[in-house]
Amino acid sequence: MTWQGWAEIALTLAVAIGLGWPIGVYMSRVWNGERTWLDPVLRPVERLVYAGCGVDSKRSQTWFGYAAALLAFNAVGFFLVYAILRLQGGLPLNPQGFGALSEHLAFNTAASFVTNTNWQSYGGETTMSQFSQMAALTVQNFVSAATGATIAAALARGFAGHRGEGVGNFWADLTRTTLYVLLPASIILATTLVALGVPQTLAASAQAATLEGGEQKLSLFAVASQLAIKQLGINGGGVFNVNSSHPFENPTPLTNFLTAVSINVLGWAAFFAFGRSAKAFKDLRALVAAAAVLLSLGAAGVYLAETQSPPALVAAHVDASANMEGKELRFGPAASAAWTAQTTGASNGSVNAMHGSYMPLGGGIAMFLMMLGEILPGGIGSGIAIMVVMALLSVFIAGLMVGRTPEYLGKKVEAKEIKLAMLAVLIVPFSMLGFSAIAAVLPEALKGLLNQGPHGLSEILYAYVSATANNGSAFAGLTANAPWWNTTLGLAMLMGRFVPIVAVLAIAGSLVAKPKLAPSTGTLPTDSAQFVGLLIGIILILGGLQFFPALALGPIVEHFQVLGAVAGR
Repeated sequence: MTWQGWAEIALTLAVAIGLGWPIGVYMSRVWNGERTWLDPVLRPVERLVYAGCGVDSKRSQTWFGYAAALLAFNAVGFFLVYAILRLQGGLPLNPQGFGALSEHLAFNTAASFVTNTNWQSYGGETTMSQFSQMAALTVQNFVSAATGATIAAALARGFAGHRGEGVGNFWADLTRTTLYVLLPASIILATTLVALGVPQTLAASAQAATLEGGEQKLSLFAVASQLAIKQLGINGGGVFNVNSSHPFENPTPLTNFLTAVSINVLGWAAFFAFGRSAKAFKDLRALVAAAAVLLSLGAAGVYLAETQSPPALVAAHVDASANMEGKELRFGPAASAAWTAQTTGASNGSVNAMHGSYMPLGGGIAMFLMMLGEILPGGIGSGIAIMVVMALLSVFIAGLMVGRTPEYLGKKVEAKEIKLAMLAVLIVPFSMLGFSAIAAVLPEALKGLLNQGPHGLSEILYAYVSATANNGSAFAGLTANAPWWNTTLGLAMLMGRFVPIVAVLAIAGSLVAKPKLAPSTGTLPTDSAQFVGLLIGIILILGGLQFFPALALGPIVEHFQVLGAVAGR
């Protein structure tokens, strides 16, 4: 490890947070229907969308109506993606002549992209046509990201409202987030990436001469446009099987830095947008601080684990200052560690190194960051929503200690909100650990493992953790394109996405009907360093107590096995 490596990690995290603040202010204006600099161009388009869809954008919906609209929209999106993938062989823009996907792979992929997970049980360059990539997957990358943003917008209105009834209009929030935030940002980033050498073409392939004088066919796609929204939308699914370690997706250290920052920037922006919309900027700083501390510790942990000499190489008397297996030489351990922490702290899942090739503790930290609930900063809107749920649990526990009804952002937190908050957080271990336990003893599931023992368990656990957390990254040793894996991982994605969404919207509906209270002498300050510590403690206790036994059987015991095997030589 070097000071340059630490500086690279710090710079990547700091730039993402720094850019998130002004973008978050702009995003809040979009959510609130305030005037923006894009209004002269996009307001007529927005009105046209409402007119064509028969939407009254000024009509506020109850939380139930908002949730029903959200679920209906995503259900239609799921069936459209499934249909496109099943009919791929007969659809246009298929120069490679790819056939239809199997029923279970189409189900898994539709669930993956509708839930903003982008888990891929397939190789993109050998499976998906240009039409499927653009009309199905890229479209979902936009609208699934916008769906996450609507949750935070509705929750912010729940805190800002005073004895109200509605939490906003889902259709307006979805349309405005897509038009005013995601599309302009993606156009800017995609254009920049094309200028830096990322391909953007409808051609099927190009011929290249190898160093040995032979010929090689290189697959080509409209890479830059999908890469931009895959990162900005915190989606993560790439055109190529090796994702952002592929030179067509990530050719240089500069593209690596830009796309790494893009992973988190709109997630942080949603934090700041929530604070402005809920009129709670001071309290919001505590949430940002807690998330930034945990994310920084995660990045530092991965960097430390990956810059120690691998024990096997030490035993073989090989000079190696870092574990370079599975890493790109043009990026190195520091850029890989920063990317790993950001992609697993967010619900992104894109990779510029293979997590399954990390040292056991490095891979375990990546897994643990997802187990915390994808709140560092998580997806656009969904991350801040679950962080607020953690804050509600924190003030509830603090209230129990002093014997008074807890309050947060001017609203009393009562039994209904806590029950819903527990539903939002308990579905995570239920899905992650439940599916993993079944797969660990089911012969049909075990056929997909490359490794046995602790690393094999880590492959299983990582898959269900990633799916439930709507992340999408994987330990590459698992062959997941099989009926069991595609079906159960798809179910885990749907559970991990929509159960917390409905719970959070119900919390918003309960809060908006309550009066807005002024702070009193008995109100717990939620903008202090003390609250930051309490919040971090609650997050770690939930993650640690629920998942430590599973981690002990996987990456932790593998770490000691590696040390023991070398010591015994």
